[in-house]
Amino acid sequence: MLLTEQDIYHFREGTHFRAYEKLGAHPVCAGATSATRFAVWAPNASAVSVVGDFNNWRRGHSRLSPRADSSGIWEGMLEGVGPGALYKYHVVAREGGHAVDKSDPYAFRTELPPRTASVVWDLAYSWQDAQWMQRRARVNALDSPWSIYELHLGSWRRVAEEHNRFLSYRELAHAIADYASDLGFTHVELLPVMEHPFYGSWGYQVTGYFAPTARYGTPQDFMYLIDYLHQRGLGVILDWVPSHFPADEHGLARFDGTHLYEHADPRQGFHPEWNSSIFNYGRAEVRNFLASNALFWLEKYHIDALRVDAVASMLYLDYGRRAGEWIPNRFGGHENLEAVEFLKQLNLAAYRDHPDIQTIAEESTAWPMVSRPTYLGGLGFGLKWNLGWMHDTLKYLQQDPVYRKYHQSRLTFSIWYAFSENFVLPLSHDEVVHGKASLIGRMPGDEWRQFAGLRLLYGYMWTHPGKKLLFMGGELAQRREWHHEESLEWHLLQYPLHAGVQRWVRDLNRLYRATPALHELDFSSAGFAWVDCANADISVISYLRMSSGAHPVLIACNFTPVPRADYRLGVPAGGRWRECLNSDAADYGGSGQGNLGAVVAEEIAAHGHAHSLRVRLPPLAVIVLMPE
Repeated sequence: MLLTEQDIYHFREGTHFRAYEKLGAHPVCAGATSATRFAVWAPNASAVSVVGDFNNWRRGHSRLSPRADSSGIWEGMLEGVGPGALYKYHVVAREGGHAVDKSDPYAFRTELPPRTASVVWDLAYSWQDAQWMQRRARVNALDSPWSIYELHLGSWRRVAEEHNRFLSYRELAHAIADYASDLGFTHVELLPVMEHPFYGSWGYQVTGYFAPTARYGTPQDFMYLIDYLHQRGLGVILDWVPSHFPADEHGLARFDGTHLYEHADPRQGFHPEWNSSIFNYGRAEVRNFLASNALFWLEKYHIDALRVDAVASMLYLDYGRRAGEWIPNRFGGHENLEAVEFLKQLNLAAYRDHPDIQTIAEESTAWPMVSRPTYLGGLGFGLKWNLGWMHDTLKYLQQDPVYRKYHQSRLTFSIWYAFSENFVLPLSHDEVVHGKASLIGRMPGDEWRQFAGLRLLYGYMWTHPGKKLLFMGGELAQRREWHHEESLEWHLLQYPLHAGVQRWVRDLNRLYRATPALHELDFSSAGFAWVDCANADISVISYLRMSSGAHPVLIACNFTPVPRADYRLGVPAGGRWRECLNSDAADYGGSGQGNLGAVVAEEIAAHGHAHSLRVRLPPLAVIVLMPE
């Protein structure tokens, strides 16, 4: 646990990517009594002491000593302090004498909010997910199916009879595993679990980067959640926020009386949209902190993927700012060169040490090669959210069907760039809050049309190139927006239309996972071909999904409430084509129109193929056919 000369060298260089092993509070064996070694970076402090329940929070009593190597690290051993002890650092600034009690940036556990003390803790845990860890490289591969169920732990399900109580990590483990596996999802993605003082931030305003929130239990309880999900065959993705942090007094802001983790100039160090501080990626010790944190979750918690939040805000110096509110880089441009380099180095380290994981960028601009290797000039992420597809698709479906023929390009445009990145198609939490309405609330028309439109959206999404992500409640066709203080509306499943949407999602996942053509070539143009994308007058599109050595899949989408009888579709093979899925089936709440289970291809040329099918396209529906 002692800091060595090599540690200090890498710490100064910005390449100490396991700084959590040396900084923070680490219980050690000291004979018959407990003891804890403390180390904290505060280069501009004149004094640092540890205050806690073990010394009655007396400031200046348990002093740390500055290292003689000018690293800015203060350290010391306190006897009689062991796991469970509450503590903070009392930091006195060198200039001005300002003094403040700070939580430990590297603390492994925190008090239950709204209390803000750090907790000395040992992360020992006996993992039972060896089989998962051995095979997760295959599960996480880019040619494997990814169907992600995004959820917020505090509002997925609550105990109404117990004053709207949160479920604990251990309660959630079994409930989520049963539910997500039953619906056929491959991964669950958790909104940030790192400790955050304001629950209403959904976890995106982090103060305890190394501590899972105490709202739902201990660190070992959270490990149990991940462990159990792995044992049930589900990957776990964590939202991770290296872009900004809140200005709470106990947190990182002005940690030693100076702008240590953030830039001093507000044009660089303050985020106007989120009223929060921006990390200084040009500082080696800050890069250590963030990269160590990413690897910490991958290593200590067996996380399978990190979804990096708000990457665009990191890449651009003028993100969310008007002219004159930002400082150009040394070349006069608006790119944040230090952040770009940090992201590249982070991804290199993550994949070097854990080649069976993925990093996923939430990046909302046209920055090139986000999900391409660094040796090719990319940022090195494995996947990127396709926010363009999401916006275009939802805008199209919000149109009354009578006007959709004028907006067909919103559907077809996505294929022009679909293979430029390794895309995830996200229908995330951001799309069902802040007055945007729920997904079903965006569908126009009466109740029947709304439900048919939602099923059509999901069918189109699950058959479009790219991995899939659906936020909790979408599978229930929940009508109200998501609210973090309330449980999902589980009672809706007693109604046939809502239950039908859930069955539709389950069957989409089943077909998607079992059909190589729907996932193996998600990121290659060889896996997709239009049959007909030009029939805008009746708002119909049709396309093929393909993979090497497997049957092709034909998809046809009718975006109007008018059924299309005797609709001809060119196909690459003769014989009998089975109707695998039909979103208009009565079992899902549809009108029951379809093709009686199968259609035989005729030797009539169409759409560039020697054979064609004569099908019935149900209203506001998607059908999926495969050759037998």
